[in-house]
Amino acid sequence: MSNQQFAMILDGIRSGSIVPYLGPGILKDVVNVETGEPIPADSDSLILAMNNGKPMAPRLMYEFPRAAMDVELKRGRTAVNRFLDKTYGATQWTRAALHDWLATIKPPYVIDINRDTQLQESYSDRPHTLIRGIARIGGTDYRFKIHHYDGRQYSAQEIDQTQVDPSLPVLFKPMGSPLPEATYIASDADYVDYITELMGGFAIPDFLKRYRENRHYLFLGMRMTRDTERMVLSDMIYAAGEPKGWALIAEPTDKEKRYCKRMGIEIIEADVDDFLAAANAPASGTTPENLSFQDVGC
Repeated sequence: MSNQQFAMILDGIRSGSIVPYLGPGILKDVVNVETGEPIPADSDSLILAMNNGKPMAPRLMYEFPRAAMDVELKRGRTAVNRFLDKTYGATQWTRAALHDWLATIKPPYVIDINRDTQLQESYSDRPHTLIRGIARIGGTDYRFKIHHYDGRQYSAQEIDQTQVDPSLPVLFKPMGSPLPEATYIASDADYVDYITELMGGFAIPDFLKRYRENRHYLFLGMRMTRDTERMVLSDMIYAAGEPKGWALIAEPTDKEKRYCKRMGIEIIEADVDDFLAAANAPASGTTPENLSFQDVGC
C-alpha cells in the first residue's frame, strides 16, 4: 500500500466515508486487570472460557455459536447470557490500544462485532447513538435496539429509529453488549434468527441503510474464515462502494484470499499493530520505515 493510499484511508475514517469494522483481533492486547489473563474474544477463546478452560467436542469447537447452542440446550439460554455478562460486564479489563486511538478521533460510524464495552467507553464523553442486535424476541418486527447517549448516560428506554439525531456518531454492535442492559447474539439459534432478518432488511434501521450507501470499510482484527461472521459481514456492508474495503490480515490463507476477491475486499498484509504504528506516526506524509503494507490483488 502506498503512503498516499494509507493517508486516504485515515482521512476516510475521520470523515466517515470509510467505516472501521472491528473484529476480535483488536482486543489481542486486552487483559484482566486482576489476573493478567487475556480477554476471550475470538471463537476458540470464548469456547474455552465458557467451558472453564476445557476444550469441548471437536464438532462444538468449530465455532462459538455452535458451542453456545450446546450449552443453551443443556442449561438454558440464561447460562450463555450469564457467561457473557460476567465476561464483558462484571470483569475489569485493560484498554485496547486501537480503542484508545479511536477515542481520539471518534469516527462518525463504527461497526464492532465484539461484545465488550470498550467502544462505548471510547465515546463516553460524547453524545452518540448505540444500535445493538437482538434475536428471538416477540412483539417487534425488528432485530435491533437503539439507545441515545446524552454524554453521561444511555436513555432508560429504547428510542424509535425516527428519533435518531443524524448529527451524532453511530456505534453499531450487532452481537450486542452488556450496556445499557444486556442483549447478545450468541448461539446458533440467535444467529439463524438474526441473519434471516438481516437478509430481509429488518436488522438494520432505515436511516443506516441510507447512510451506508457507497461507504467503504476497513476490517481490523478480522479473520475471514468463520462462516457465521462472514454471513453477518456480507449483509452489513450491503450497498458499499468499490472497492468495498480493505482487510488487514498479516498472513492471509487461501480461503481468505478467495473470499475477499469474491467480496471485492482488498487484503493488506499487515496487522492492527502495524496500522496503529502508521496512524500514530508523526504527520510527515510517510509511514514508519519498518511498516510494509502489501496488496495481494483482491
